[in-house]
Amino acid sequence: MAHLETAATVLIVGAGPTGLTLACSLARQGIGVRIIDKSTEFQSSSRGKGLNPRSLEVLADFGLDRRLSAEGRSRQLFRKYFDGVFVTDTDAFEDARPTPDAPYERGLFIPQARVEGMLRDVLATYRVEVELGGELVEFGQDEERVTALLASGGRITADYLVGCDGGRSTVRKGLGIAFPGSGDPETAMVCGDVVMEGLDPAYWHQWFGAKGALLLCPFEGSDSWQFQASPELDEHGRVIEPSLESFRRIVARHTGSTDLRVRSASWLSTWRVNVRMAERYRVGRVLIAGDAAHVHPIAGGLGMNTGIQDAWNLGWKLGHVLTGQAGPGLVDSYQEERLPIAARLLNVTTAAMAAVTERSRTPGVGLEVVRSEDTTGLAIDYRWSSLSRDVHPAGPGDAPQAGDRAPDAPLLDGEGRPVRLFDLFAGSHFTLLAFGCPAPRLAGTARAFRIDSDAGPLRDAGGHARRAYGVQGDALILVRPDNHIALTGRAGDADAVLSYLRELGR
Repeated sequence: MAHLETAATVLIVGAGPTGLTLACSLARQGIGVRIIDKSTEFQSSSRGKGLNPRSLEVLADFGLDRRLSAEGRSRQLFRKYFDGVFVTDTDAFEDARPTPDAPYERGLFIPQARVEGMLRDVLATYRVEVELGGELVEFGQDEERVTALLASGGRITADYLVGCDGGRSTVRKGLGIAFPGSGDPETAMVCGDVVMEGLDPAYWHQWFGAKGALLLCPFEGSDSWQFQASPELDEHGRVIEPSLESFRRIVARHTGSTDLRVRSASWLSTWRVNVRMAERYRVGRVLIAGDAAHVHPIAGGLGMNTGIQDAWNLGWKLGHVLTGQAGPGLVDSYQEERLPIAARLLNVTTAAMAAVTERSRTPGVGLEVVRSEDTTGLAIDYRWSSLSRDVHPAGPGDAPQAGDRAPDAPLLDGEGRPVRLFDLFAGSHFTLLAFGCPAPRLAGTARAFRIDSDAGPLRDAGGHARRAYGVQGDALILVRPDNHIALTGRAGDADAVLSYLRELGR
């Protein structure tokens, strides 16, 4: 009997946060996308548990800001114990405040499963559903298409295939891409989701000492906690696989309390240190993203975030190529931009893991989330990219440059109603900001807005937009669909803007 063969424009393998973000980005551009996952049911475990400010900006672009705020926890207190004795309570972001150019001053604690559910809801508005039980077993490609074979015997042909299928990626292995790095099988942590009794959910409780570590992190609107701990070892020094009973023994050993009880446990897992990065992100019409392209230590909480931002970078590029707005060479810039970011974050998270380990051994020091511009995601830039062009700087040397994240800012429309730059950016189009000068007419989906200080359809009444972009005098700022600056120029550089858009990826 012949196997059923179906088609897609882009086939995404893996329906975690990376794959779902990519699918949402493509679907809203009108791309025929299919997303498959070998699991037969949606994941309900917490796994990743934090979104950094940059990821919040990305997901807000899909209209998820209010849902995320309602279902996550932005203010998380850390309660540290040493050898069972209370040491200190801390809030790593106590002094953080939103600013006009960065509306999210801190990250959000939220289980990965909830983030995935929200992204599936967004995807459903484009009439796209995750195809569960879709296990990829092999694929092949030529100059025109990719053909994927599923375990069910079905075949899917597509213009592009993207592997978002995790650290053990079938797609990466099928491409023969090396995944060099290092691992430490002797350094392990047992993880799970537990329901607890007797523990105050206002705190992320963290026990340290000679017996190792135990971390219990609560989730908003739930009686579930994420459990992370040094594992039990058998008489031969081997890790004992996690279970409800082993979790109960670990809690009793670290807390010394008879009032705490683990009622149930799920998602029982053992995590081992692994730091690896793929040597390339693309072979022909097949690409990889997220954990399929890089895995790193958990310190800093960057796993889910880096995958989301990989997809955010790739989504608009594939979409513009497939809709004819750019040449196929644009897809090459995905690896050009994201591979160096992964390399840098591997170094950041490795250093952060060492810092966390050291802090955990010091009785009087709190163990806060690692806080730096690298972990917020707001400082990520692509200044070296072939897509970044400073025709003329908008302002002095410290002004944002081409490749930098495009800041937000509050404006007023012609009727005095508030509007933000991020509102103008939302979607998959280029946005031209014309400060104090006429905005040239742009072709295709690109949009142009004139911004003046005290008149016109958009008013920078408080001067926040000019300050955010370092604008002195008149300026043209072209912003990419992923909210990074593509080009900076002066009022007379309109032809440079038009040339940039016309030559994109060609």
